[in-house]
Amino acid sequence: MDLPIADASQPKAVRMTGSPIVENENKTETLDITSYTMLDFLLLITILMAAMWWLFIRKSKPEEFTPPPKSYSIQPTSFTSLTPSENSFTKKLISSGRSLVVFYGSQTGTGEEFAGRLAKEGIRYKLKGMVADPEECEMEELTRMKTIKNSLAVFCLATYGEGDPTDNAMEFVDWLKNGNPDLTGLNYSVFGLGNKTYEHYNEVAIYVDHRLEQLGATRVYELGLGDDDANIEDDFITWKEKFWPAVCEYFGIEDTEEDVSIRQYKLTEHVDISPECVYTGEIARLHSFQNQRSPYDAKNPFLAPIIINKELHGPTSDRSCMHIELDIEKSKMRYEAGDHLAVYPVNNSEMVNKIGAKCGVDLDIVFTLTNTDEESTKTHPFPCPCTYRTALTYYLDITSNPRTHILKELVEYASDPVDKEKLQLMASPTVEGKAAYQQWVVQANRNIVHILEDIPSLKPALDHLCEILPRLQCRYYSISSSPKLYPNSIHITAVVVEYKTPTGRINKGVTTSWLKEKHPSNPPSVVPIFVRKSQFRLPPRLSTPIIMIGPGTGIAPFRAFIQERDLGRKDGNEVGETILYFGCRKKMEDYLYKEELEEYVKNGTLKLHTAFSRDQPEKVYVTHLLEKNKDEIWRVIGEQNGHIYVCGDARNMARDVHNILLKVVKEKGNMSDKEASMYIKQMDSQKRYSSDVWS
Repeated sequence: MDLPIADASQPKAVRMTGSPIVENENKTETLDITSYTMLDFLLLITILMAAMWWLFIRKSKPEEFTPPPKSYSIQPTSFTSLTPSENSFTKKLISSGRSLVVFYGSQTGTGEEFAGRLAKEGIRYKLKGMVADPEECEMEELTRMKTIKNSLAVFCLATYGEGDPTDNAMEFVDWLKNGNPDLTGLNYSVFGLGNKTYEHYNEVAIYVDHRLEQLGATRVYELGLGDDDANIEDDFITWKEKFWPAVCEYFGIEDTEEDVSIRQYKLTEHVDISPECVYTGEIARLHSFQNQRSPYDAKNPFLAPIIINKELHGPTSDRSCMHIELDIEKSKMRYEAGDHLAVYPVNNSEMVNKIGAKCGVDLDIVFTLTNTDEESTKTHPFPCPCTYRTALTYYLDITSNPRTHILKELVEYASDPVDKEKLQLMASPTVEGKAAYQQWVVQANRNIVHILEDIPSLKPALDHLCEILPRLQCRYYSISSSPKLYPNSIHITAVVVEYKTPTGRINKGVTTSWLKEKHPSNPPSVVPIFVRKSQFRLPPRLSTPIIMIGPGTGIAPFRAFIQERDLGRKDGNEVGETILYFGCRKKMEDYLYKEELEEYVKNGTLKLHTAFSRDQPEKVYVTHLLEKNKDEIWRVIGEQNGHIYVCGDARNMARDVHNILLKVVKEKGNMSDKEASMYIKQMDSQKRYSSDVWS
């Protein structure tokens, strides 16, 4: 309901009956002084004197401090000032007799999955636990934890981007940085999820672990660091094996040694339900795909029609790279060069049907999974009710390697003792078990469909499988268009992932293989998307020179950068040097946007260095070109205060580029190793050295 709004520019007077107001000859209203009595004047003088006395007394007192409005980042000095709310995790802990809370900061779902496993295992150690999203909790209540006997807070936190917290942990980390709460009495442990190929490896977990101790909290077990570039599952299990004994020793409790395999969700299959009540792939709001409403985000993606889907590779290439343009005119979505586009994929229907056949279930049955824990903030593992087909198609990850806890849950469904023993071994934390899992699941690249095919006696209950499989996550792509040139469309550049596994199967990328089949049509072929903001930005001034290093699809954001610089030049602005280092295998096969780049070179917008690694006997990469052009690099970043950008492979290319930059600064800037390292770090902090990389 809208509230009435007063017009402050037109003050209104309310005339009371008998007021001493008369009209003068100009028809304006004046005060009739003669109508007042002596008593009126005495009363007026008394009021004025009282007002002056009050002002004098107030000024003589010291000015009182008026606290600012409550902000999430300001920590109250005492936990007693907090009132439990619907977001009170301590209230839920107390009311349900729990003492363990596991918070997660997750961008892809792994952190949330690890948190769930820890909370579930707590039962074995007489620590009944709950999983919590810090974004949905009053994190100031960490100061209350000491009032709960044997209480423990565990944080499973991923580091994302340039050492940033995940979206759902951002406010919590800001609160720790900006506040100064007394966390004495809080028992905690932290496990970090990161990737060593990135410069800011596990930075968030390292900071939170240190900051909690700094604020008075007690570390129950040492910080664990998981490396997704190696084997994060193994890192987690290894940490967990020592974490629980440390918890038992700290609280003086014992391991019950009971195998924990408690179902978290109860199944309801609906016989007679209206189709209007059934989810068909929506991320959050029912019918959101039929009735689209802005703003669009991770929980409310926009269904963008495909305008263009064209092949960028030449006819002789054995690979495929797509240039896709999506229509966003009706979305009110805004983006900037350097941002990412999130795409929600759809699983392959053949794989979905194989799971249904293996489990012996009609995939069109409508079902609901409901959390047996009434205090949980997560009522369902995914939108319910829906059909099994919808769950397997839109909501569940059926293409990645299942983690060990999934194999452990599947053991009971194997009827053959040999199969059962095999699953038990791979799910165990022993050296032999870890080696068997690594070889049979990870190295062989088996997904859940492959496991069901290769273990004949394994026939799990489909509802249980739906409970334990991770959520299907959106995929992110660097946007390859500038809104200044394309305000009503977004472009992405994506290589189609397809490879043969050691078992002889062909594995396909879930998103790119789905996108490859989508083309302009009537009615339009649509893709669920939203824009994720990035810190990967052009310099504020067009006159600042830039160097861009982007082999392969790493060219994507630089296509957008070049478009903006070219537009600025055409508008008559002074534009600094725009230099691109691009590399691919062969000039005639995978030279992306060849015609566009050559046109930019021709009109003076771009200076281009290319490396075609397989067009000659000796391979040549962009890093070789950088080694040769040290003077150019130093001129831009050292003498002209320019910016340098890197996009592409984090594992090798980005690391090699970083080492070359250190060498350039050291040699051309006449600096020591330490000085060169500090110079590069300063460039990073000044946003003059930016990376958009993946592993």
